[in-house]
Amino acid sequence: MSDQELSNELKTLARNGLWENNPALVQLLGLCPLLAVTGTVTNALGLGLATLLVLVGSNVTVSLVRNWVPNEVRIPVFVIVIATFVTFVELMMHAFTYGLFTALGIFIPLIVTNCAIIGRAEAYASKNPWHKAAFDGLTMGAGFALVLVLLGALREIIGQGTLFDGADLLLGSWAAGLRIELIQFDYPLLLAVLPPGAFIGMGIMIAVKNVIDRQRNEKAAQAPVEKAQRARVTSQ
Repeated sequence: MSDQELSNELKTLARNGLWENNPALVQLLGLCPLLAVTGTVTNALGLGLATLLVLVGSNVTVSLVRNWVPNEVRIPVFVIVIATFVTFVELMMHAFTYGLFTALGIFIPLIVTNCAIIGRAEAYASKNPWHKAAFDGLTMGAGFALVLVLLGALREIIGQGTLFDGADLLLGSWAAGLRIELIQFDYPLLLAVLPPGAFIGMGIMIAVKNVIDRQRNEKAAQAPVEKAQRARVTSQ
């Protein structure tokens, strides 16, 4: 494969992971943790980074062992690989970010069952070399984490009027000063804080993406027509 072909493939992977085939907005995978822990940006960012690390690590490992794994047992092997990386991430969070580890609770080990991770291992990592699998995991994980953070920011601002509340749980005591109070509420807006707010926020984000995609497609469809019209004017 030439450098140009590799560059084009990596660009396609990046577009798919971050926008066109985003695991959360398009594939609608991993919605359980996505909707459950996005009450604040800190929780969302913590889970997003954990998922990204697991996705990259499992993709690389699956790619490296793909020629030694029989087809009959590939799914159990993929799950074992993913569970190994989840355990590693869980232990690291327990050691260094215990407050966030406690806040996220059961949703850290539940990364093992995230269909986005198993799906990428089966659909891409098991069929491609490790460096492409690593980039695919990075872009898919970044796309998933981006949706988590945006939804967390939306819910935190509307529900509590703050941003980066509890940032010290992820980044250490120095990050306590990152907390920004945008709106003063006497009481939190429970609709945004509780699960119904997560569903509404997710619906808004999907709707915005669909509108942007539709406008882009309309412009792409009009471009040849406009080009032909300009060509006729020029020829006249």
